[in-house]
Amino acid sequence: MQGQSQQQAYDRGVSIWSPDGRLYQVEYAREAVKRGTASIGVRTPDGVVLAVDKRFRSPLEERSSVEKIHKADDHIGIASAGHVADARQLIDFARQQAQVNQLRYGEPVGVETLTKDITDHIQQYTQVGGARPFGVALIIGGVEDGEPRLYETDPSGTASEWQALAVGSGRAEMLDHLEENYREEMDLDAGVGLALETLATATDDEPDAAEIGVATVDVETERLAQLDDDEIDSYIDELELDVDESAEE
Repeated sequence: MQGQSQQQAYDRGVSIWSPDGRLYQVEYAREAVKRGTASIGVRTPDGVVLAVDKRFRSPLEERSSVEKIHKADDHIGIASAGHVADARQLIDFARQQAQVNQLRYGEPVGVETLTKDITDHIQQYTQVGGARPFGVALIIGGVEDGEPRLYETDPSGTASEWQALAVGSGRAEMLDHLEENYREEMDLDAGVGLALETLATATDDEPDAAEIGVATVDVETERLAQLDDDEIDSYIDELELDVDESAEE
């Protein structure tokens, strides 16, 4: 009981350290991310892929109102896992920073620069009284100087670069799948396929294009492009054919 009362004393404020060096509110924010639907990022030499689970709470819910992949700039996309409202605030901040960079320097913002701007903003909410951390993790993918870049942001304000990653519910299983199947030399189509396969490991349901979002930023155009339902369905069909063929062999 005494240990529980001590924890309760230290988790009442985000700026209060516990004796063992923990910020409980930041850890609770990470738990909120784990409860969010899955998002995946895959980096290939041809570009980056973002894939998300955007399942609906009811068949009456408008599909267009469920957004998990966002355009921060023409060459940068962001996927989220966690509290949707918190993600929206960070997306708005990212878009503002991208516009400021364009007006100030006359050139598109770099993926790394934008990621650090966002994580600096997130970090401020881990040391200010009367505020709480953002309960969301972001996957930021884009092309910078012809090079694909892929980053993750954490509720603590930490940024890390990845070749492939997953956030949200089922993260451990999805990371295992990515570690086993990711290849550095894969092309963009293979990256989309890997992202969809990995997304399927986070749910027992059959893949449904209506509840999946996929976007790519390719090196050639350096533009974010979102796949429509028919394109996602064609990838799903191909993946099912590959499974059938391997089973027959």
